[in-house]
Amino acid sequence: MSKNYTVGLCGGSGSGKSYFLHQLCAQFSPEQYCLVTLDNYYKPREKQEKDAQGVLNFDLPQGIQLDKCLQDIQALRAGKVVELEEYTFNNPTKKPNIIVLQPAPIILVEGLFVFHDQAIKDSLDLKVYIEAEDHIRIKRRILRDHKERGYDMADVLYRYEHHVFPSYQRYIAPYKPEADIIINNQTNFEVGLNVLTGFLKTKLL
Repeated sequence: MSKNYTVGLCGGSGSGKSYFLHQLCAQFSPEQYCLVTLDNYYKPREKQEKDAQGVLNFDLPQGIQLDKCLQDIQALRAGKVVELEEYTFNNPTKKPNIIVLQPAPIILVEGLFVFHDQAIKDSLDLKVYIEAEDHIRIKRRILRDHKERGYDMADVLYRYEHHVFPSYQRYIAPYKPEADIIINNQTNFEVGLNVLTGFLKTKLL
């Protein structure tokens, strides 16, 4: 058996990746897993692309330091500790925390473009796709950004139409057929969570 087992988790915005991961990680002790999220590899705001209306587009793979993420995955797989700054694009005045990633038997890599980047995809032992239909994803996005985070509704809908959904169609959905496991999260994911948890526990034996 290899020293560690690397799992990539991908899915569109609003598919429920974050909550699924929270529940998955709760099934293991802290020393059994390490979580790497692409959200902490965004380039600075001034290096993000703007659309035709001058709005920053955070839903493009070129806005993320994918090479740096790959380096950190490789370091973790080699048993090295990784340190990086928390990315705070929603609060640019906040002082970022230092995140310390400890190597572990199970390495979880999650993000919108985990399967789109060929090098990162090739580093994965297992590819998991979190599935939810379009109308469910946009409903969850509205609930999160407008009701929970207080973002302007017009801005939420604009970004979904012009950034989020086009990115999903181009950089995320095409890789669904390549997934080893598809977790159906239209309403709940308990069965998929139990199956994946049981499988990953065999990698700890």
